[in-house]
Parts: sequence; structure tokens; C-alpha cells
Amino acid sequence: MQQAKRILLIGLGRWGANHLRVLQSMPVELYVADTDAGRLNSSGAPQSHRASDASSLFPIVDAAVVVTPAQSHFEICRGLLETGKDVFVEKPITSESADARKLVDLAKRSALILQVGHIFRFDPASVWMKDAIAQGRFGEIKMLRANFSGFKRPRMDTGVTFADGIHFIDLFRFLLGKSPRRVHAVMSNFMGRAGGMDDESLVTLEYDLGGSAPVLATVEAGYHVPGKMRQLTIAGKDLSAVCDYNVAQYKIKTFENRHVAAGAEIKATEGAVHQLEFPPEEPLRAELAAFLDAIETRRPPMVDGTDGMEAVRVVEAALESARTGKWIELGG
Repeated sequence: MQQAKRILLIGLGRWGANHLRVLQSMPVELYVADTDAGRLNSSGAPQSHRASDASSLFPIVDAAVVVTPAQSHFEICRGLLETGKDVFVEKPITSESADARKLVDLAKRSALILQVGHIFRFDPASVWMKDAIAQGRFGEIKMLRANFSGFKRPRMDTGVTFADGIHFIDLFRFLLGKSPRRVHAVMSNFMGRAGGMDDESLVTLEYDLGGSAPVLATVEAGYHVPGKMRQLTIAGKDLSAVCDYNVAQYKIKTFENRHVAAGAEIKATEGAVHQLEFPPEEPLRAELAAFLDAIETRRPPMVDGTDGMEAVRVVEAALESARTGKWIELGG
């Protein structure tokens, strides 16, 4: 019988607690590390499998899951990779794309797995939309609109574009198969946080998909609007879809709407509407299972370090655009 992989979970905070819950239900030998003694003591891990200094456990484990503040990701991941450990790191992979590139290169040189926690890719609805685009069901893509907003406590290690907007920035790359060629953004810091961290953000991304016009995609993110919005809209020439990630099963509604020329006028013809059902699945469990599969089979993960680096590169461009008021060229 094959021995269970020894997995180190680094970080037991708000999102780390969810990783802990899922990993405890998986066939792994789990180790945990956190600088907070209270979180360590309540983790349920035996004394021999927990530490306040994560690096003390590096020689013992096979791989690690890093769920710590974004600014710490680079040093922790570099230490793990240099010790020969496979790594799953929550998004953003790093705070700077240059550091992400170093991790990507290090993982490649050492033939190690480096997976980034862009969780929306693992939702069955996302996979359906990617396949539908690839199959041409939407026809020519006109635009994409995404909103990740809601009244909640802000993350204190990054602005909202890095914390939340990046989810859809990466998802667009997954759906369209490429990065944008240029970026424009408007951001605000209503809370007046140090470092000018944005708490409202509107990012516009321009893609060249070879159609009659560039495809514009927008991502809205913020902490102030009441409620909880996790929605994506894809508008195509032949089909449009609205995906609500807050819904457990009936996430996607499709619309066979078309604009039809009628002499000198253009008519808006509304077609059939369909509600699509997906099996309830926890994306976090799916992406952690994918990580375990990757470290076992040595197959590249669905979201590798390059994907994580590209997401950070786009956010950096958005921050630069918000600062200068200009479009930032990426050439993607």
C-alpha cells in the first residue's frame, strides 16, 4: 500500500482554516505551521506535526500548501522549492511578477510542481464555459463582464484588485487562452489605507482574438457595495451566458439572443433561454485534489506558476494604469 503524502499546510488564518478542513478529509499525513499559537493548538494536529517555524518542517514533508499573506509568498515558496518540495501557493503567487518569474524558473530547473490557487478554474461552470468557447458555441466573442464585489472586511496585505479582482483576471486567461494585450484601470482608496491600497477597482482588459474587433473584458471589485456579487457574463454573436458563482448548482443561464440587420435598422431578437445545472462540488477540494494528483503523477497542474505570474503581471499593469491614467501595453 502506498504511503500517504506528507503535506505541510502553512497558514491557518481565514482561508487557511478552509484548507485545513479539506486537507483533514483527504488521504494525506498532514503537518501544520502558523505563528499564532492559538491557531496551532486548535488545528487538531498532534504536537509532532505542528510548528510555529514552518521551515523546521521542510525536511520532513513531501510538499506544502502556502496560505499566508501575499508578501510572504516569495520567500516561503523559494525556501520550499530550494529544499526540493512541491508547492501549492494561494493567489497571488507573489506580490511582484519578477519574483514570480524566479519561482517559475526555480521550479522548472528542479522539475518540481508549482501550482497557484486560482480557484475559479476548478468550478464545473468555468470548465463548461471554456469548452463552449473552444467549440464555437458563442460565435464571435464580443465582450466579457465580471464582478467580484460585496460589503466585507478587506484583506490587509493587498488591495482589492490583488485580493479579489485577480480571480476573474486569471479566469479570463483560462477561458480565452491568452493574456490581454493592454490594460486600463480606475481605482479608489476610500478607506485611506497606508500604501494606497485600492478598495474599489474597475479594470478593462483588451484581447485580440482575431475577430472583427478587439474583445473588451471588465473586472469590477470592491468592498463597499451591499451584498455579495460573484458574476461573469460572456456576450457572443450567437450565444450569451451569465454565470453566478454564488449559486450551488444552477450557475449558468444561456441566451440565444442576436442582433439582426433589417434594412437600415438592426433588430434585437431574443431567443431561447436555458438554465444549466452542474453537480455541486467544492472548488477548493477539487484544486487540492488536483495538486495531490500532480505531485503523484508529475503531470503539470491546471494552474501552474506561469499562470500565476501572468495574473500578477496584469494586476501590476492595472495598478500602473490607475496611477498614470493611461492604457498599459502588455503585448499578450
